Amino acid sequence: MIKLIASDLDGTLLLHGAQALNPEIYDLILALKKKGIHFIATSGRQIASQRNLFKPIADEISYIAENGAVCIYKNEVIATFAMDSDLAFRIIQGIKERPECIAVVSGAEVCYMEAGNDELLYHVRHVLNNQTEVVNDFSEIQEPIVKIAYFDRSGAYSSVDYFREKFQEEIKVVTSGSDWVDFVPFDTNKGEALRIMLEKLGIQAEEMIAFGDQENDLEMLELAGTSYAMSTALDSVKKIATKTTETVEEILRELLASL
Repeated sequence: MIKLIASDLDGTLLLHGAQALNPEIYDLILALKKKGIHFIATSGRQIASQRNLFKPIADEISYIAENGAVCIYKNEVIATFAMDSDLAFRIIQGIKERPECIAVVSGAEVCYMEAGNDELLYHVRHVLNNQTEVVNDFSEIQEPIVKIAYFDRSGAYSSVDYFREKFQEEIKVVTSGSDWVDFVPFDTNKGEALRIMLEKLGIQAEEMIAFGDQENDLEMLELAGTSYAMSTALDSVKKIATKTTETVEEILRELLASL
């Protein structure tokens, strides 16, 4: 019996660059909850951005934010994972050496950008709805760093191989969208975060359905008893998933109809 739904956001629930959810998803999630099925949003986004997306039902679901670095259940942070500081600042320096790339550095609840990137800052603050602070230099950050990402003006695939080769022994470098690349510690990912959630909820992986489309979803899809890659997903994601779908909503409707 299915007891948990875990879904990525960008490229999965948010299709074709959308920045607002299909309102149907709120009703589906609430209907599933009445049947004893819990919903977890899993994303590279920070928690503020996710809660804004799910605003009508924000207190009814759980969240895995920053690619698994922050786990939130019943509005409480139950786990956080920080990056090694020395590695984090070497990655930041590497990003800054490539003019087409702009770094976004995340703490547990706030992300940081260096001054001088006003267009991307507007997107991060007002489209992604991130809690964002501007610093003159990333060295001013006082809290542990939980995630580093960068926006590539030329597209994610123009630079991802460079960073994979440079840091392959120290951290995973994964695409999280057509223009975004994330640095994910080997022991921090959506799959490991979901293991924590499953233990908290007393649910087995076989009782979970997961949805995703990008490389940062692979561990989550591997963990789930049933996994769906979006029809627009990367081929590497489709190979891992047990099934494919056009939308998350159609699978949730089918699940509800079967209960």
